[in-house]
Amino acid sequence: MFKILVLQTLYTLSDDAAEFQIKDRLSFMRFLRLGFHDRVPDAKTIWLFREQLTRAEAISELFATFEAHLKARGHLAMSGQIIDASIIAAPRQRNGEAEKAAIKEGRIPDGWAAKPKKLLRRIVTQGGR
Repeated sequence: MFKILVLQTLYTLSDDAAEFQIKDRLSFMRFLRLGFHDRVPDAKTIWLFREQLTRAEAISELFATFEAHLKARGHLAMSGQIIDASIIAAPRQRNGEAEKAAIKEGRIPDGWAAKPKKLLRRIVTQGGR
């Protein structure tokens, strides 16, 4: 259970996210020495374990001991984040010929004034023109 708290700290995971990531990532399962058919502690169990350590005022001492153990062996624990890097198609947004001409002339194209978000987006992407 302490190893789960280590994973949560390193990857800034909530209890629910920790439960999900343990089920989803083989590296987490291997670190926790869990097999495919082993039960994974649920978010409530993780929360209760951390609460018990906190109430016993033992959690900071455990992490300090763990960090000292790592340092003695030349390791430095760095926190990180898990990021979903899914690639999705985005619609292309192009200016029409009339809009391009208006922008070159320094005018606001017809219809843009009524759509402040579009106006702001276009101004930013056109370099403030």
